[in-house]
Amino acid sequence: MGSFFFRGFIVFSLLMLLKGASSSLDKEFYVTWAADHVRFFNGGQELQLALDTNSGSGFASKNKYLFGNINMQIKLVPGDSAGTVTAYYLSSEGSNHDELDFEFLGNKSGEPYVVQTNVYASGKGDREQRIYLWFDPTKDFHSYGVVWTAQHILFMVDSVPIRVFSNHKAAGVAYPDKQAMGVFSSLWNGDNWATQGGLVKIDWSQAPFVASYRNFNVEPMTASSGEGTSGVNSEQWKKLQWVKENFMIYNYCNDKQRYPLPPPECTTDM
Repeated sequence: MGSFFFRGFIVFSLLMLLKGASSSLDKEFYVTWAADHVRFFNGGQELQLALDTNSGSGFASKNKYLFGNINMQIKLVPGDSAGTVTAYYLSSEGSNHDELDFEFLGNKSGEPYVVQTNVYASGKGDREQRIYLWFDPTKDFHSYGVVWTAQHILFMVDSVPIRVFSNHKAAGVAYPDKQAMGVFSSLWNGDNWATQGGLVKIDWSQAPFVASYRNFNVEPMTASSGEGTSGVNSEQWKKLQWVKENFMIYNYCNDKQRYPLPPPECTTDM
């Protein structure tokens, strides 16, 4: 499919229509990979991705978005999920693409799930942060998404911000504010890196591995939404600091081996 760029009233009008539309996943998404490993059920209101020795699987949204509060409820792979990666992300197309990533890295039973986030802007990424989730994401559905405006991006888990990436174009840092992005998810074998740097491999006797999805939602935002604000209110800021202090295990801003001088955006977004 070609890239679509929605600007001005076209963006707002389209997103308003989407907000009022049904969240039936079989209408919002199409299968991108291994249709026999993707299951729509409950009248299309829920779907599942599966991974086994034959294949992983994936889906993508039929629509693209420029700004918005975009989220999905996900129940992650239960049990011994070591080596599996459940990716949920927004992305545009092409070599200079923009992308906002959640990657849920599987674990041995009883160990906490790791969430890796990343931001690509104009093809430049390498902005990984990792946290432990403070709950068991396999027992029930939880909401994961982004609040994306022209000024800032908040990565959200339920009502808790786990990361903020602000617009620092004035400092020469690319920011995703021109390319509309689709919503994607996939479940795949990442055991060469996902769990303890690839030391723990997938136990295929536990297959099939299954991730479940429901309640996709998009709330519209215009280019001026959040203009003149930091993007995080005082209560959200407290929650964000709580996450950083208690659950963050990696932040590219603090990786002096990779970045002897912290990237410009790290001065405020750390």
